[in-house]
Amino acid sequence: MKKIGIFYGSSTGTTESVAKLIASKLGINSSDIYDVESAKPNLSEYDILLFGASSVGFGDLPDHWENYLKTLEESDLTDKTVALFCCGDSYTYPDSFCGAMRKIYDVLKNKSCTIVGAVPVEGYATTESEAVIDGKYIGLAIDNDNEDNLTQERVENWIGLFLDI
Repeated sequence: MKKIGIFYGSSTGTTESVAKLIASKLGINSSDIYDVESAKPNLSEYDILLFGASSVGFGDLPDHWENYLKTLEESDLTDKTVALFCCGDSYTYPDSFCGAMRKIYDVLKNKSCTIVGAVPVEGYATTESEAVIDGKYIGLAIDNDNEDNLTQERVENWIGLFLDI
């Protein structure tokens, strides 16, 4: 079985809750869930890396994630499988909904890792976000402010996209 690590940054606690929901669905121990604000794990011990962020303002990363991007830039992610998830507000910020995820993606796309878990835009309130490439969100997009009734189903569907790798 491949070892999975979850790395999240949460401004209000929503992304942390989603990270824990993902962990429970995957049967991941709490020792493999890290807040990027204080995380100092060895990324090389994981086969699959799940990175989650909250979007602040107009699709920006929280400061602690900005700092953690340096860690990602300096890390060897060769042969790693990576998936992204993000929390935002699609009604108030439709053009930048989960835009923070794009900032992480832009760093990862230049690494020797495989990015998985893109989600079709069907069923989302907004489809024009900067986190959409070729008609798909580049990872799991969650709007717990306006669509919390869809979070559980979206997480389960997203996990199904890469669980068999």
